[in-house]
Amino acid sequence: MLSKRHLLFNLAIIIFPWLSLLLLGKRNVKRFSIAGIVIVIIEFINHKTGQKRQWWAFYDKKKSFITNELPFSIGPYMPIAMWILRFSYGDFKKFLLTNAVSDGIFAFVLMDLLRKIKIVRLNRLNHVQFFFYLYYKAFILYGVQYWVENRRRKEENS
Repeated sequence: MLSKRHLLFNLAIIIFPWLSLLLLGKRNVKRFSIAGIVIVIIEFINHKTGQKRQWWAFYDKKKSFITNELPFSIGPYMPIAMWILRFSYGDFKKFLLTNAVSDGIFAFVLMDLLRKIKIVRLNRLNHVQFFFYLYYKAFILYGVQYWVENRRRKEENS
């Protein structure tokens, strides 16, 4: 059974990141949405793989993808990816640094916090491995956005 703490956490990680997109602006949401959707799809696949290989363990005993991994997939990944693109797209070094900092905070700080409040803990990955599990997607995100921008430029010039 899903604990009240876990339910509130799941709602928060879904609602607050998506509400933040109201501040991003319609033009930027439209501009970065394709790359964001690709990251959500990749993250969904990664979460299924991680669940199967037991890279992490949720404290609630029911092993449910819907109540455990899915809120992470549909919650923060797309909005955070869009915010990072908004502030750093066009400057690859800044983009990589921004992703490294945000992924580092999640892997080294927030994962410890989530363990302390008994939501999830790393099981078969250490913090460094988990960081790289998060970080490699930055290159895909930037590549997809680069492809989208080039395609739009070609359509405008045609």
